[in-house]
Amino acid sequence: MWPPLKASDMTRADAPVTPPVVLTVAGSDSGGGAGIQADVKTIEACDGFGTSAITSITAQNTTGVQGQHLLPIEQIEAQIEAVTEDFDVAAVKTGMLATSEVIDLVVAHAADLPNLVVDPVMVAASGDRLLAAEAEDAYESLIAEATVVTPNADEAAVLTGRDVDDPKTAERAGRDLIEMGADSALVKGGHVPGDTVVDTLVTEDGVTTFRHDRIDTEATHGSGCTLSSAIATQLAHGDDLSSAVGSGINLLASAVRYNVDVGEGPGAVQHLVQTRNDAARQPTSEAVERAVSALVDGDVSALVPDRGMTVAGATPYAERPDAVAAVEGRIARMTDGVRPNRGVRFGASTTVARALLAARERDPSIRFAVDCRLTNTVENALESLDGTIASYDAGERPDAVSADATAQWGVDRAFETSDGPPVAVVGRESMGNSGRVLLFAADADALISRVESVREGVGSNR
Repeated sequence: MWPPLKASDMTRADAPVTPPVVLTVAGSDSGGGAGIQADVKTIEACDGFGTSAITSITAQNTTGVQGQHLLPIEQIEAQIEAVTEDFDVAAVKTGMLATSEVIDLVVAHAADLPNLVVDPVMVAASGDRLLAAEAEDAYESLIAEATVVTPNADEAAVLTGRDVDDPKTAERAGRDLIEMGADSALVKGGHVPGDTVVDTLVTEDGVTTFRHDRIDTEATHGSGCTLSSAIATQLAHGDDLSSAVGSGINLLASAVRYNVDVGEGPGAVQHLVQTRNDAARQPTSEAVERAVSALVDGDVSALVPDRGMTVAGATPYAERPDAVAAVEGRIARMTDGVRPNRGVRFGASTTVARALLAARERDPSIRFAVDCRLTNTVENALESLDGTIASYDAGERPDAVSADATAQWGVDRAFETSDGPPVAVVGRESMGNSGRVLLFAADADALISRVESVREGVGSNR
């Protein structure tokens, strides 16, 4: 038998990885929410290796830009050459270029800048100008080198002379940018009023629109930088343009909704939102398993519906059922108590997962849910809970809402009409279905405690 190896006897082999290299040519944001800082965070979050050429140093925070200093042209060029001569750069994005001289410098190196994403930064989210007025015309030569140019509505208006106030004018502005030489143009709709944000991707082959609900927040600092960096990194991975743009828009939508509340201003987008959400999958699954074990040990037979009980937990930034972990096959009543049919899996639940996501739309702090049977005894036991109890009647469900989406619709309605975020929602469902009780909580321990309170209330009222 071999003797055990000691740490001092071992030399471990390295295990290198080779992510695609992405270069950002942009300004530095001392506040960390935009510019080079946002770019590198986003590139790394999208599994790229971020490199940079800093054009300007800004004194900046969430309230605005207090000052900026343009680096000497030769220093900017030295950074670009240092990166392109050593690294196999797979994609490049530009941000704050500040002057026509810097724009001309990037154009001069365009042959060494593949998958060039041009974000024509002109004004910060705070309203502070980041591009000299004389440099606006210089952008046309850089646009001609772009794989995709990503202006917002205001920037598109400056570049094309065309006001952008709806998807049709966005499409026309995009075609103008292609006539300037760009391979494609993504005209962003964040600055266009409306409940829905419509981003318009125009190529020689056609037009693709991306729609998502507008987030009610002013914390959009760094949004343009994040989107263009995400698109560049996905192109570096070999994604086609439409997929790269769609992936970037999805990341940005989450980054804006789950923004970072830092500083005295509106705050910044959360560049690592998807990375942190993915990292939370295992702890979330383990929390659901812990809740299941507690409910099995506590024998919650009196609360288990005939169809079985579902315990579900969402990752911190869950937006879809595949980010919700649940008991596969539910918890069933047995002659000697209750037992889960199988283990915990993401995507195992539909009805309860969608109801949980509906609750999160109203209160994003909610992460866990369980469905219980609805009887008079159970409903009376809900009075033991410390919090608001709300309800819905499936008979009021609009025709446009399918029967499968009743619980999702009902939870949304209950939260909308409740005085505060309810801890329980009673669903009085259709004939032949006894309905359900959904309990919600911000963490697994709170969910366990609420189930135990209701179980004890049922026992005392028998």
